[in-house]
Amino acid sequence: MSETVSKKSLWAGRIISGWMVAFLLFDGGVKVIRLPSAVEATVRLGYPARLLPSLGITELTCVVLYVIPRTSILGAILLTGYLGGATATQVRLEDPWFFFPIVIGALVWGGLYLRDERLRALIRLRTIQADQNAVSSMR
Repeated sequence: MSETVSKKSLWAGRIISGWMVAFLLFDGGVKVIRLPSAVEATVRLGYPARLLPSLGITELTCVVLYVIPRTSILGAILLTGYLGGATATQVRLEDPWFFFPIVIGALVWGGLYLRDERLRALIRLRTIQADQNAVSSMR
């Protein structure tokens, strides 16, 4: 049973996803070109600077998969893993900004949920009324 996406949800999802894609493309791009601030941040996090281009290419690949409608769910799953690694790194260093990659991941999924019927069919958010109806039918 698929749920159609309203125009409001579709556009909200596109806007949220667009902002996330822009941010992640920028983040991956500065890693690929080895921007000095990205090199400094990577070394400060405990990773060798030589890994920076590989991290950037990995991130950009995940973003490309997220942007293509046919592979968007796979892209979101891979971005979740990538951002989970970023979260773990921040937690390990006791950095108070550890929640930032979690928020980015939630927005990635939220934008996709708002614009993708397949994901809505897979993850059905219940309303209070639906829960009450389900309980009533069990009696």
